[in-house]
Amino acid sequence: MSTSNTSIRIYVPRDASALSLGAEQTANAIAAEATRLGADIQIVRNGSRGLFWLEPMIEVETPAGRVAYGPVQAGDVAALFAADFLHGGNHDLSLGLTEDIPYLKRQQRLTFARVGITDPVSVEDYVAHGGFRGLAAALKISSSDIVQQVTDSGLRGRGGAAFPAGIKWKTVFGAQSEQKYIVCNADEGDSGTYADRMIMEGDPLVLIEGMIIAGIAVGATQGYIYLRSEYPHAFRVLNEAIVAAKNAGYLGAGICGSEHDFELEVRLGAGAYICGEETSLLESLEGKRGQVRFKPPLPALKGLFGKPTVVNNVITLASVPIILDKGADFYRDFGMGRSRGTLPFQLAGNLKQAGLVECAFGLTLREILYDFGGGSATGKPIRAVQVGGPLGAYMPESQFDTPLDYEALAAVGAMLGHGGIVAFDDSVDMAQQARYAMEFCAIESCGKCTPCRIGSTRGVEVIDRIIADQDHAKNITLLRDLCDTLLAGSLCALGGMVPFPVTSALNHFAEDFEPRVLRAAS
Repeated sequence: MSTSNTSIRIYVPRDASALSLGAEQTANAIAAEATRLGADIQIVRNGSRGLFWLEPMIEVETPAGRVAYGPVQAGDVAALFAADFLHGGNHDLSLGLTEDIPYLKRQQRLTFARVGITDPVSVEDYVAHGGFRGLAAALKISSSDIVQQVTDSGLRGRGGAAFPAGIKWKTVFGAQSEQKYIVCNADEGDSGTYADRMIMEGDPLVLIEGMIIAGIAVGATQGYIYLRSEYPHAFRVLNEAIVAAKNAGYLGAGICGSEHDFELEVRLGAGAYICGEETSLLESLEGKRGQVRFKPPLPALKGLFGKPTVVNNVITLASVPIILDKGADFYRDFGMGRSRGTLPFQLAGNLKQAGLVECAFGLTLREILYDFGGGSATGKPIRAVQVGGPLGAYMPESQFDTPLDYEALAAVGAMLGHGGIVAFDDSVDMAQQARYAMEFCAIESCGKCTPCRIGSTRGVEVIDRIIADQDHAKNITLLRDLCDTLLAGSLCALGGMVPFPVTSALNHFAEDFEPRVLRAAS
């Protein structure tokens, strides 16, 4: 197929979400039809824009801008060619100029600025769209100044704990050691979350750039991306991007002709949710069973192989390049309170328009559910929303006007976590959802501490007795006491946070825990 400058560029996502909906077949059909018609095209496999209800969404480069069509299945391709979609022709699947799609136009994409726009593994494309400018800026200043920029930006860990990234980096920077490490936590295991995967599949070079900057900042020469094994597409794309970056002089010895060295490898996890917790991840990365470590010592002082280690998740590290490129003030000007910058919110569950929304902290849950999510897919009222993954609280409609901000959510007994938002309509049984949370903890517990290992199993049994109307009042009290024990006595957040979905369900949806006789009467 021709790739001359006169070729019409057609963008078809290679992202796992688009592939699951038929993007590969669509790309093949476009290539075949172009060959049959003698059309001069170039197919670019980009990342998904994150509008999942429109996938596979393809785009055509025209003089007016990129024009989108979706969802495009292989069977739609011939009709698109007949409608002259190569020149932005009108068709039932036409979405107009991509940048004018309201779902995208209302967003503030900083970390995701290139996702869906560039070829994920092309260094040339990445640089043409502002890539490696943050690294260039970092190479012109001292390591301590890089750390200060990240600190001043207000960037907090995007993996759930929201710990200030600058403090973690400053600790590693100040630690004395002949070897330090940068570890990217890419073990994205929370239900309803996919932002990390989208970055790794759609713009892996921004993650690589962020890790290089982190290495220069703290004096680390080796980085590891700990990737969940369920992400085979991300694994391939990351390795392609690492090779491309190394060939272009951005990885290895003497980065960009400087005195700094940095090597990077991808390591696959083995499917344990607990390895999303940083110390379990380090244990697994060292080849041991993934179990939580006691703290202290902190990983920043004694982490991977006992050396000072920065452990940040994908979105945290991918947010670093724009901070170094545009300055700490630019990034800090987004958001509210102590929640600065933007967060990619991931909409899932019973919504018409599930997908990724990157916006500054501060919009409300109601805005994101209805202005972006379009309300429930069934048309029924949204009754409950779980924010922050399987350990996040279930929020009722009365809390939908809460701003999406770390402190604002904490004030109502919830958490923002990794930004996953899962919606349920009024057909949901919240007692069953509480049981699911307890069972999830029981299955995923590493077994190291008694409250989590035993308490979660007993919790499932107690909820089963409540659902079966056995000693109802006694078991409700027992369940609350058990949640208090898990919260206070667990070694890590897995056992310590499973009370949030359980107690929030009890507090806000008590009717679902009532004896069946009472529920039938109501």
